[in-house]
Amino acid sequence: MQDRKGLYPVAIALASAVLFGASAPAAKVLLGTVDPVALAALLYIGSGSGLAMAWLLRRAAPWKGEAGLSLRDLPWLAGSVLAGGIVAPVLLMVSLQHTPAATASLLLAFESVATSAVAALVFREAIGRRVWAAIGLITVASALLAINLSGAFGFSPGALGVIGACLLWGIDNNLTCNIAAKDPVAIGMIKGLGAGTFSLALALLLGRSLPGPAGIVPAIGIGMISYGFSIALFILASRGMGAARASAWFAIAPFAGAALSLLVFRELPGPQFLVAVPFMIIGALLLFGEVHDHLHVHPPFEHEHYYAPDEHHPYRADTSCRHRHGVLRHSHPHRPDIHHRHVHDDERR
Repeated sequence: MQDRKGLYPVAIALASAVLFGASAPAAKVLLGTVDPVALAALLYIGSGSGLAMAWLLRRAAPWKGEAGLSLRDLPWLAGSVLAGGIVAPVLLMVSLQHTPAATASLLLAFESVATSAVAALVFREAIGRRVWAAIGLITVASALLAINLSGAFGFSPGALGVIGACLLWGIDNNLTCNIAAKDPVAIGMIKGLGAGTFSLALALLLGRSLPGPAGIVPAIGIGMISYGFSIALFILASRGMGAARASAWFAIAPFAGAALSLLVFRELPGPQFLVAVPFMIIGALLLFGEVHDHLHVHPPFEHEHYYAPDEHHPYRADTSCRHRHGVLRHSHPHRPDIHHRHVHDDERR
């Protein structure tokens, strides 16, 4: 049983997952009348606009707890905007035109696999055998959903496009995790507005037509809720547990989306869907049950973020501030949060 502090990032990761899981079937409703590139632009403009309103309202409030972005954060932010905010959503919108809604929703689970793989292989986040087994199961499930039994090559281009978008989002998640200590609303706002502006310019350059108010308003609303709020919550979750663990909890998103797609489109799941679901469930359970506990040493370092008193912060602050941590050696269950991204010499469970 986890304490309240440990449950907080889990709860916000689940909330983020449910919001994002609804995006695929909701966006598919609009794809019949809205160009996919234009829809991607509107979704991210809605995301950035919603978070911009939240950011402005918070600036007017007396409480200003979150740390602001600095110049050293810009390379990470620019990379995340390019991978996850520009290329991935356009690829997803195009792929959704050739993929059943329920299948596309389940394929979005591959994002957690991509995020975990990039976190472990590139950023050296600690991931043990249990998590790798879960990654393998989810990969198998994603491959089952991508198989096209009637196609000459055996794989649906649309399904592979969804998987490609998830890989780009996995890169995005890891880049964003490196600045997760900073204001999640500001990060999400910049990502949304930057991605939306690029996608809108691309749509106009390609001669794609924009929808009327009947298409713009719902697209912006979906982007505000399913993209904007979800992004901000995911950043908070990755601050508390690292990119791989946050994406593991995020694996519930496809199941939420699949349930909604069945309600909206009345699509009965095919045999591939039914075969893939057990792999998804077992993989998710393995990921969710992973425990990481060992003796570790915190080297001295300095950073800035909003915090509450705990064993790493034996002093209270009602706002963010730059502070220094001394050497600390102890053992306790932990995740790769912003204070536990230490190097591991071997795999631990």
